[in-house]
Amino acid sequence: MRGLLLAALVVLAVQAPAEAQAGQPDAAAIVTRSARTYKALTALQADFRQRIEDPFLGASEAKGVLSQAGTNRFAMRFTDPANESIVIDGSKVWVYLPSSMPGQVLRYPMPSGPVYGYNLLAWFLERPLERYRVSYVKTENINGRRADVLLLESVAADLPFRRATVWFDRDDALPRRLEIQERSDSKRIVELSRLRPNVTIPAGVFIFTPPSGVKVVDQKT
Repeated sequence: MRGLLLAALVVLAVQAPAEAQAGQPDAAAIVTRSARTYKALTALQADFRQRIEDPFLGASEAKGVLSQAGTNRFAMRFTDPANESIVIDGSKVWVYLPSSMPGQVLRYPMPSGPVYGYNLLAWFLERPLERYRVSYVKTENINGRRADVLLLESVAADLPFRRATVWFDRDDALPRRLEIQERSDSKRIVELSRLRPNVTIPAGVFIFTPPSGVKVVDQKT
């Protein structure tokens, strides 16, 4: 009798972790669904809040509106700091951040890679299973919405991030929060709200005209 009891306990001990793992949401399926949803979008707008924690420069915060149309037009237009912007117009990348780079705007050629430089969503949602090792962290409410929280650890040498924790909305599959650990040891936190998928975005959002008196500085990469 004692031998049967011991055998039963051993079976339970072996089965319990497997059953717990089986009951956990599938991280690969979650990020794949999000990537598929993102790829199917014709356009996306969202309000954003961003916090950058730099070990040398300290912390800075910003907010504004993020816009994307297709695969080669993207804009982050800031309301705080006011009038700052990062714009990808389809052929050039414009970076105008006078609070940190007064009197100039940086102009870059269009990136040749598939992730379009400053477009953080594209970094994580284009071929994510090729670029990251993905694991499930937890389920959590964010701004009243249920989200699955995943850890994405970089496995590609060309990525500027070591890892990121991303909150994926259970209803629409799109990210609501990103906590990104960059290779420079900076931490970037981006929260997205009021997501408006497939809206018509005025063409002017993706056009950048340098303000009068501002010097345009061309960059090679």
